[in-house]
Amino acid sequence: MIVTTAQLFKHAYGKYAVGAYNINNAEQAMGLFRGAIDSQAPFIIQISKGARSYTDKRMLEAIIRAAGDIFPEAIFAVHLDHGDEATCYDCIDSGFFSSVMIDASHDPFDKNVEITKRVVDRAHAKGISVEAELGMLGGVEEDIKVEEGNACLTDPVEAEDFVKKTGCDSLACAIGTSHGAFKFKGRQSLHFDVLTKIQTRMPGFPLVMHGSSSVPKDEVDRINASGGTIKDSMGVDVNEYLPAAKLGVTKINIDTDGRLVWTRVHREFFRDKPSEFDFRPPGKIFIAEYAKFIASRNKLLGSAGQLADLRKSLGK
Repeated sequence: MIVTTAQLFKHAYGKYAVGAYNINNAEQAMGLFRGAIDSQAPFIIQISKGARSYTDKRMLEAIIRAAGDIFPEAIFAVHLDHGDEATCYDCIDSGFFSSVMIDASHDPFDKNVEITKRVVDRAHAKGISVEAELGMLGGVEEDIKVEEGNACLTDPVEAEDFVKKTGCDSLACAIGTSHGAFKFKGRQSLHFDVLTKIQTRMPGFPLVMHGSSSVPKDEVDRINASGGTIKDSMGVDVNEYLPAAKLGVTKINIDTDGRLVWTRVHREFFRDKPSEFDFRPPGKIFIAEYAKFIASRNKLLGSAGQLADLRKSLGK
């Protein structure tokens, strides 16, 4: 069942965070739905601009519709990740998305407000939720690239003003994370002081944490042992997910970790079976491994076991 992120956030706020997972193909979709059902957790499917153009946007939408039919007990939102204004409108008008993210964080504050407000007005007219972003995360993810020197944390005073002026339903805050597999240096972690100040100014308002993959060392080590050259990677401490959720973070984005699982499975499979050329056996392994990964992350987010209570709250 597709719902809006606003509906998910109302149930989750202050208790747990909903996992937002990017998908690009059928194998990821199947693993995501299986893992969510195994852990009895609601979730958010994130579709990026890159994912929509990987094959064809209609192909990915059809895969998600089919997965929803295969797993009718699933409760999830379909969300555009890091959209520009034109892509947001395309998704709003598609009749498929229940949520969009407008990312104008690279623009000056007033311009960001102006663009976000236009998207909010268009989306709300169709009952669709809107996520906006204030502050800029460093790192690289698909077509998003922000040099470390240009990354900046979200200002709590600006955040309050921004939400009032735009009417957005949730806000992605820059609190020290970054995109990709190289998030931190040394023992740096999330800026809980900034997060606390934002929640104090906007109690009850849903916040979003981008760039939240943990980049597991064992996954990276196995990839490198199979011919990979990923070095000096470091992600978010999974033990910081729930403390962030208690401070109003209701959506936590996890993309890189899924890519690492895919890479590890396929590198090891073809290393061990160099004469193999059928892509379906490693695909099946990946689906099972990704389902296990999703279930494990939902447990850490606190969303595992929430499905029945959420269904009651939705009156379904």
